[in-house]
Amino acid sequence: MRTDDLSLPDDMDLLKAMVRAMAEKTSALEDENAALKARGLDADARIKRLMQILKAYDRARFGRRSEKLGAPALSADEEAQQSFVFEEIETGIAALRAQVGKGRASGEMRAPRPRKGFPPHLERVEVVIEPQVRPEHAGREKVLIGEDVSERLDVIPARFRVIVTRRPKYAFKDADGVIQALAPAHIIESGLPTEALLAQIAVSKYADGLPLFRQEGIYARDGVEIDRRLMAQWMGRVGFELEILAAHVLGEILKGPRVFADETSLPTLAPGTGAVKKAWLWAYARDDSTFDGSGPPMVAYRFEDSRSGQCVRRHLGCYGGILQVDGYAAYNQLVRKDGGNDGPRLAGCWAHSRRRFYELHTAGDSQVATTTVERMAELWKLEAEVRGQSPAARAAARQAISAPIVAELFTLWQQTLPRISGKSKLAEAIRYAIARRDILERFLTDGLIELDSNIVERAIRPQTITRKNSLFAGSDGGGRTWATIATLLQTCRMNNVDPTAWLAQTLERIAKQWPSAEIDALMPWNYRT
Repeated sequence: MRTDDLSLPDDMDLLKAMVRAMAEKTSALEDENAALKARGLDADARIKRLMQILKAYDRARFGRRSEKLGAPALSADEEAQQSFVFEEIETGIAALRAQVGKGRASGEMRAPRPRKGFPPHLERVEVVIEPQVRPEHAGREKVLIGEDVSERLDVIPARFRVIVTRRPKYAFKDADGVIQALAPAHIIESGLPTEALLAQIAVSKYADGLPLFRQEGIYARDGVEIDRRLMAQWMGRVGFELEILAAHVLGEILKGPRVFADETSLPTLAPGTGAVKKAWLWAYARDDSTFDGSGPPMVAYRFEDSRSGQCVRRHLGCYGGILQVDGYAAYNQLVRKDGGNDGPRLAGCWAHSRRRFYELHTAGDSQVATTTVERMAELWKLEAEVRGQSPAARAAARQAISAPIVAELFTLWQQTLPRISGKSKLAEAIRYAIARRDILERFLTDGLIELDSNIVERAIRPQTITRKNSLFAGSDGGGRTWATIATLLQTCRMNNVDPTAWLAQTLERIAKQWPSAEIDALMPWNYRT
């Protein structure tokens, strides 16, 4: 409204009253604007603090190894907790930004943020929104001069469907006999599930850490009642059918020049008592990419009720290559005491030694520990540079750069040990490293050996998360099924293969009597859609 259009009274008292009312309204608006500005400034300050925290966590989690001074890898629980912190901070920032944005003027637009495009394989559903034609443009021809295109990610919730299979029976007029197509073969004969449903349940449980009782509740929301005990029986059958494939994976691992080994506890129900006993999940991994090898990455798990060296001997048989381990004494039983070369050559893990010094470094308890961690960081810096190069090139670089650092570290430790209390944490860390000097130094002369055993630790970490969500394996049989299915699903992940699609296809092939002579075609690294 223009000031010329205002109707003002001639009465002076009314004019004064109008001015006072306008002044009061202006004062109220100014107070409201000041409050909004103050709230906006407060929100901006809180967002800034949260962003600083988030960046600090980002640096701690994803920063360069040299910046982290060789910080040890997080445990599964620590990583899950840190992920929770990330999520909560991001949620808080988004809520504050929404609060500030609500008070933004309608004409004020937020600057667009650059973002990565969506994967090309996703279905595109195009929606064209035509502008309304004004009355003055009625009957005129429109000429397209351009368009604005935006993309948003949508989802269709997973839903059940029922496959109805009909097999008509036919008889012939004036002839004997009836013809009918054979029933299609399935893993669960005369049962409810298709192979796709079995794959969905298996991947949810053994790859995504979703126990059967939780899946039971999720499916019930869709009106489908599948008892968890029935699903457990299905998984037992799936594990049985996949045993030959899991054994083949272990066989392929043992053909490699280098194998990583590790183990983690797997609580299991003791039969007849209901008590929980400690069983073990052994992991053996192969990844030749770090020394420019051509073999695909893979991992095999084995379930045992013991952590003894006999388990390793049974799993590895007569393996004679490099066995890279964390220093657990059971692996020493595989090495001949007379120095014979018909057993594996053990290689140590510097990460396990580093963790002991790192704890003292972060506590500020020892300058020797801090010096150790700083010098070790240079070892990992070189490893990042030579990763993927030939064994000869890796060994040459290590001899030139890493060997002097390693010699300096062992000299420092040997000089320090007599001067400190034998019961101190620093003495324990030093003795741990010195006792394993032979296997720790082997990476200096052999380019096939890694500086650490993180390859197998990354492979075993998903199982610790699944274990945490499931609490325990229901039985020894359940533990063996766990190891079998997890072997193949984790190998899928290591080869960037969709585990659900691979497992559904593989179960269908097994049900149709896939020839055992062609078992290699069923391996995840050979998967083709």
